[in-house]
Amino acid sequence: MKLAVYGKGGIGKSTLSCHLSIAFAKRGKKVLQIGCDPKHDSTFPLTGFLIPTIIDTLQAKDYHYEDIWPEDIIYQGYGGVDCVEAGGPPAGAGCGGYVVGETVKLLKELNAFYEYDVIIFDVLGDVVCGGFAAPLNYADYCLIGTDNGFDALFAANRIIASVREKARTHPLRLGGLIANRTVERDLIDNYVNICPVPVLEVFSPLEQLRVSRVEGKTLFEKAEEDFACFEFVESYLNLADQLLALPEGVVPQELSDRELFQTLSNSYLGEQSDSNQDALDFMMV
Repeated sequence: MKLAVYGKGGIGKSTLSCHLSIAFAKRGKKVLQIGCDPKHDSTFPLTGFLIPTIIDTLQAKDYHYEDIWPEDIIYQGYGGVDCVEAGGPPAGAGCGGYVVGETVKLLKELNAFYEYDVIIFDVLGDVVCGGFAAPLNYADYCLIGTDNGFDALFAANRIIASVREKARTHPLRLGGLIANRTVERDLIDNYVNICPVPVLEVFSPLEQLRVSRVEGKTLFEKAEEDFACFEFVESYLNLADQLLALPEGVVPQELSDRELFQTLSNSYLGEQSDSNQDALDFMMV
């Protein structure tokens, strides 16, 4: 099973990916997490350090694939999760999609890509071009991290549009939304009532989570000494179980910008008055 984790920048995709990777490993699966961000910090909570990127390694070897060994690029993290960081092109040059493609190509050359039960692509930010959507070419399911805010749901709606487009030519489905660092979910509920997609899990804010990331740890590791993390860890195990059951998934139709603004503004404004509708019409001109 291959998963691509998307969502607005800063929504907590790396935290989600790392904890889900460990949850799969706890269920006896061989797991690879691929960070797809120039910051190359996706796997930091698993390994405790910034591992070398695929692009750095390829450049050091003058792109001679035959000179690269699995141990040059694959590092084992907490819980036995294998970790790879794709890295990124120089700022303002190149394409992130090319980097992802080179990463998968190299893993296949090393006969490593098909050795895993679960591969998680942790993808940066919003889908603004084909390069950002490249990991969807390899995924069975897309998971979208969000919160209960407009910006995150706007990004989620664009990602859903990308899933719909990729599903025309690939066996790709949307696994569902994962609400992160939120207690309220009224905007999320309004959105999924109009655009029916599963909400797989809702995670409340947790101070231990912020501290653990700075320390280069996950809450699975900290739960060994802090019982307050136990419920959080159990939720991730339950999420992994949902995905291991191979849900059917969906290929939803995203909302238009007008529909999205109307749906989410209703949560703030209640039933639309004529004046509110006039303001919305002006915004959408």
